Amino acid sequence: MGSFSIWHWLIVLVIVMLVFGTKKLRNIGQDLGGAVKGFKDGMKTSEESKEPSNEQIPQSSAAAEKTVDVHAKDVK
Repeated sequence: MGSFSIWHWLIVLVIVMLVFGTKKLRNIGQDLGGAVKGFKDGMKTSEESKEPSNEQIPQSSAAAEKTVDVHAKDVK
């Protein structure tokens, strides 16, 4: 009882087209498509800005001399 047949959907589509008109439905579709495209572009640029760059920052020799490598121990 919850699902509709294809004839129900065709009748609903015809009624919607009569109420709104094809031009208005086409404009709504274009606006919706533009919004989805803008959202995808925004997500793509957001992901690109989050990616770490592969460029390495050169260390000066003075900073390298002050660096100490140590291993931490677990104290029980």
